[in-house]
Amino acid sequence: MLYKRISELTQDDIERVMPREMEFFNVLSDVSKIIEEVKREGDEALRRLTKKFDGADILQIEVEDIEIENAYEAVAPELIEALENAALNIAAYHGSLIEPGLSLTEVEPGMTLGYKSTPIASVGAYVPGGATAYPSTALMTVIPAKIAGVVEVTVCTPPDKEGKVNPLTLVAADMAGADRIFKVGGAHAIAAMAFGTETIPPVDKIVGPGSVHVTAAKMLVRSTVEIDFPTGPSEIVILADESGEAEWIAADMIAQVEHDSKATAILITTSIELAEKVIKELGTQAKALPRKDIIEKSLEHAAILIADSMDEGIITSDRLAPEHLQIMVSDPLDVLEKVQHAGSISVGKYAPAVAGDYASGTNHVLPTGGYIRMVSGLNVNHFITKSCVQIINELGLRNLKDTITRLADAEGFQGHVASVEKRFRQG
Repeated sequence: MLYKRISELTQDDIERVMPREMEFFNVLSDVSKIIEEVKREGDEALRRLTKKFDGADILQIEVEDIEIENAYEAVAPELIEALENAALNIAAYHGSLIEPGLSLTEVEPGMTLGYKSTPIASVGAYVPGGATAYPSTALMTVIPAKIAGVVEVTVCTPPDKEGKVNPLTLVAADMAGADRIFKVGGAHAIAAMAFGTETIPPVDKIVGPGSVHVTAAKMLVRSTVEIDFPTGPSEIVILADESGEAEWIAADMIAQVEHDSKATAILITTSIELAEKVIKELGTQAKALPRKDIIEKSLEHAAILIADSMDEGIITSDRLAPEHLQIMVSDPLDVLEKVQHAGSISVGKYAPAVAGDYASGTNHVLPTGGYIRMVSGLNVNHFITKSCVQIINELGLRNLKDTITRLADAEGFQGHVASVEKRFRQG
């Protein structure tokens, strides 16, 4: 674990704790071959690749209605209630982000400008699965799409070795509003949603997290379909001052790194005393958890950074641009106003990142590797296109006439000039 003052950090330190080169580059060649197989052989390739990578025989690629009905019977009532509660919060949050379908403003006499929002027609949501269920990801990907008005939402998720999708994932996907669900995972699922097969329809956009192979596949199909963003191992930065609770901070760091041995957890604090307490807590808490091997390996490249001031800590956090940021200081709203680059920001001692991972309503599908500087975490706007609208009458165009024609003439486009001038010629 790196333990340093921020003033002593080197670029090598930064690269060690928050590497920016995402691993999908290393598997692009292998994934490209998988994509070509699916393009060439369709469903036959999906069955062969599912047998190869998941150990499952899938004669029926699409999940049938009876399987969904059986899933509801198999899932405990308290888990269904938990999914319903989470779904309500996710729908409420993302519903609050919806903008008017048509927004117009008269900017000058005779000229009204604005935009028209249109939902993407079809979306493919990738939900990781197989040995482990991720029902929360089904909620996080499908609900915003449906809230945005997407007509057809397809879900692909890997089966277990028996060729079945985890019942909890099925219930979550159905509850979220998925129109069709397929028992296919990995890079071959991404290829199927991008290009279509006999069974799986092609979509206009693919969203959702996944393995390094899934991420590579998403990057490779971008010339055919749009994607949300690349995702990698989980990242968390916690900003804390002397008011922070060491036990809670350690637990929040561990919660993110138990995902993956390559996940990143960083505490930035102005308190040396708190830093030392957190280091002790990390060692104690990690040993008591079932995934301790993953946690301990991940904590080897975690970091505790000492800031001379909270402003220095905020600058460092922005430099790291983490997936998750927690603010655990005596005046969290002041820090929130100053922060610029973070995927999901949790404010206050009682706002752990895991609340957003599951049930508060914010989205856990977030860019990693610094991509948050360029793209937002998954939300309804990922499922909407905006068309520019200009409504101009004669007065409005007359006022613009000289500006348009002078610029068009300077660029050598006489056809553009004529397009305006012909409207004002007499006779």
